[in-house]
Amino acid sequence: MGNGKKRQTKKTTTTPPPPPPATTRAPGDGEQRTPASDRPQGKRISQTRKPKRINGGVPNDPVADMLTRVRNAAGARHDTVSVPASRTKVQIARILKTEGFIGGFEQPTAREIVIKMKYIGGKTPAVSGLRRISKPGLRVYARKTEMPRVLGGLGIASVSTSSGLMTGREAERKGLGGEVLAYVW
Repeated sequence: MGNGKKRQTKKTTTTPPPPPPATTRAPGDGEQRTPASDRPQGKRISQTRKPKRINGGVPNDPVADMLTRVRNAAGARHDTVSVPASRTKVQIARILKTEGFIGGFEQPTAREIVIKMKYIGGKTPAVSGLRRISKPGLRVYARKTEMPRVLGGLGIASVSTSSGLMTGREAERKGLGGEVLAYVW
C-alpha cells in the first residue's frame, strides 16, 4: 500500500448462519447432546447388559451359599431345595435333620444334595433363621469352655471340631472346641 491507491472492499449482505440444532441436556450430564434425529444412525447398543460373572458363578463361601438357599426356600415355602454337594454340606444337612430343622435330605448324584424342607402345621417353616458366623475373611473359633448358646438353648451352633462337624452341645459334652460355622434357630 505504498502506491497511494485505496483498496475498495466489496460490501455484500449475507444472511446470518442458521442457528445450531436444539440441544437437550440430560440431568447430571456435563456436555450437551444433539437430538436423536441429528445423530448418525449406526449399530444400536442394548441398554440392558448381563452382569459379568466372577469365577464362573462359583461362590467364595459355599457354606454361606447353602444356608442362603435353605433360608430362601423356607421363605418361599418350597418343598425341596437343591444344593451343590460337599462333605461339609452333607454333614451340615445331617445336623439339621437330627435337630429337626429339615425333613430330610438325599444325594441323588455325587454333585448335588436335595434337602426336603420341614413346615410346622403345613405353613410355618421349622427353620426360622440361619446365620453364618465364621467366614473366609474372619474365622471364629470357640474353646470347649466357651461354646455359644443360640437363643438360650433353643437354637443350635454348628461347630467344626477335630472329630468332625457337630452341634455346640455335642462339642461341649465331648470337651472339644472348634470353628463355629453357623447358628440355626
